[in-house]
Amino acid sequence: MGSPTGFMKYTRDLPKTRPVAERLNDYKELYEPFAEEKTNAQAARCMDCGVPFCHNGCPLGNIIPEFNDAVYKKDWQSAYEILSETNNFPEFTGRICPAPCESACVLGINQLPVAIEFIEKSIIEEAFKRGYVQPTIAKKTGKKVAVVGSGPAGLAAAAQLSKAGHGVTVFERNTRIGGLLRYGIPDFKMEKWIIDRRMEVMEKSGVKFRVNANVGVNIDTKELLGNFDAIVLTGGSTVPRDLPIPGRDLKGVYFAMQFLDQNNKRVAGDEEPEEKIIAKGKNVVIIGGGDTGADCVGTSNRHGANSVTQIELLSKPPAERAASTPWPNWPMMLRTSTSHDEGCQRDWAILTKAFIGDENGNLEALRLVDIEWTGTGMKEMEGTERDIPCEMAFIAAGFLHPQYVGMLEQLGIECDNRGNVKDNKYQTNLKKVFVAGDMRRGQSLVVWAMSEGREAARAVDIFLMGHSALESKDVSLSAEVLRTIKRAKKIFCAFYFSFQNVKYKIVTVVISPKHQSFFRLSRYCVY
Repeated sequence: MGSPTGFMKYTRDLPKTRPVAERLNDYKELYEPFAEEKTNAQAARCMDCGVPFCHNGCPLGNIIPEFNDAVYKKDWQSAYEILSETNNFPEFTGRICPAPCESACVLGINQLPVAIEFIEKSIIEEAFKRGYVQPTIAKKTGKKVAVVGSGPAGLAAAAQLSKAGHGVTVFERNTRIGGLLRYGIPDFKMEKWIIDRRMEVMEKSGVKFRVNANVGVNIDTKELLGNFDAIVLTGGSTVPRDLPIPGRDLKGVYFAMQFLDQNNKRVAGDEEPEEKIIAKGKNVVIIGGGDTGADCVGTSNRHGANSVTQIELLSKPPAERAASTPWPNWPMMLRTSTSHDEGCQRDWAILTKAFIGDENGNLEALRLVDIEWTGTGMKEMEGTERDIPCEMAFIAAGFLHPQYVGMLEQLGIECDNRGNVKDNKYQTNLKKVFVAGDMRRGQSLVVWAMSEGREAARAVDIFLMGHSALESKDVSLSAEVLRTIKRAKKIFCAFYFSFQNVKYKIVTVVISPKHQSFFRLSRYCVY
């Protein structure tokens, strides 16, 4: 640990956002530059605690204390090497991840947690600037794998499979690569050159990308089954949860993703659709209190909406961590995004009863009622029903499951009772077809999608080769330690001890002269 007293000397500090009046006029990144010395100081706050719960909080299992220590010491190359062991795209997670690792940070028990997400972003940006990010050219196995879908799960799977030496082709039904990253995340949260920069590295590593390739529509599923040794389905959870109430068919009522998708394409300079969804001068209401709804808030404000209101069916969360979600769990609490800071009325415990239109079929109002949550469900509160002006409404109520008609139907893929693809360790009912991401687990976070893609890639590699050297957080820990010892050039130390019938093995090995692979007590235990 570089600074044993860093957490006492430094307080949490993050880059400031650009002034609201300035950033509402563009779709550029929100944050001001941050001095390198300040980033080093933030990394010094990491206590290198004996049991780093941040490892468990992170779906990718990032080795957080080690890369924090490297950043504190200004050893950016080591920091990048440690981070890239577990995270293929820190430039994505460092910008749009809700940082469950920070919720599990030990320092967060009685102080503000370490700024892990920002440190990740700083590491990868320094790595690109200093030339550390280079294509991975692996010895080819002769095996070919198709990855269907180019969102975070698909890109992570493709990167790992290419690293294993397989020939990888990514199929994307849209006109550009990125999936949700490109068409669901507004540019003010993540500019799209960031995706293009990573694509260039992946292409140089041997990954092929095919756009306008809608498998099951203009790409025959039989072609994939016949031409590839394995297929990974990463199409996401794309069927949105609807709001079937009176007036749903009025003009001016849209799903959130219709709005965000179209706006991102507009910012990219793509061809405009016939029906343009423009919020300028309108009273906008977003139905749904999550991140997608917040993205609609920020986008509506940039359009110049007359007013923006976000409503949520559930009660208002507490301002601080709720007792029902103690550390190190993900806390139930009120979260305010940068989009809310730009101007938004937020209301909770509101039920939308009807969309109200004019004589021409255009939306002009919403009928709402306050509700009260009881032990048996929700109850409308008498005398609270009212109509509010609304010419544009966005339904941001989440997603149900992947689209079954088309690719899944043609392949004969089995789904579970939630409508998600059924699997056994990422393998579907078809032997050579695997699945990862929201299509398998349901709607979730970008960081979980990346974790799923990595784990599915390892499963595919084992299927094709009988074994795999790809990293995994799900593999048997004791077996992984033994495999790593066999691969290592030199063992520095191995200690064994027992505690309450639990046998722990701590191993530190050197894989190359420049880089160490660390195995922590908290990550490797054998029962």
